[in-house]
Amino acid sequence: MAEPALVLASASPRRHELLARIVDSFDIVSTDVDETPLLDEEPTAMVERLAISKAEAGAAARTDAVVLGADTTVALDGQAIGKPVDPADARRILQALSGRTHEVHTAVAMAAPARPTVVRTVTAAVTFADLGAEEIDWYVATGEPMGKAGAYAIQGAGAVLVERVVGDPSTVIGLPMRAVSRLLGAR
Repeated sequence: MAEPALVLASASPRRHELLARIVDSFDIVSTDVDETPLLDEEPTAMVERLAISKAEAGAAARTDAVVLGADTTVALDGQAIGKPVDPADARRILQALSGRTHEVHTAVAMAAPARPTVVRTVTAAVTFADLGAEEIDWYVATGEPMGKAGAYAIQGAGAVLVERVVGDPSTVIGLPMRAVSRLLGAR
């Protein structure tokens, strides 16, 4: 019997690129999941809930497939930091992260036919350099912070903001490769 098809329930080009490094073939389905945090929801609980919701929404659309869903958030002092709403918000977020260590949590969930959904969460610690106003203004002007949790993309120009990453860098990009590989090995 052939293995079921693999589907990535994500519109993120970064997740597509990462998954393509370890899987020869997969389909993409975009899911419409409300990403609004619940009241007093812990960052790891939030990414797990959203990854599961995305995987299960994708599985409902593709009942013949193994579906991966993922979600990432940046957390500072235990509070989730979402995507900036505008350039001023991006500046505020980057100023808050400047010179500090924050956590990036990425959950990946796998929904497969006739199996319970499985979720794994991976965390990396990211330390930012002390950022001056000019550096923050330059980075915000690139447009890269928009649409990114924590207002930066470590795989892009945002790499210049980062002094150190402890943990899997693919977690920060949005798809923890080791966790995905292990989940797929179990299918």
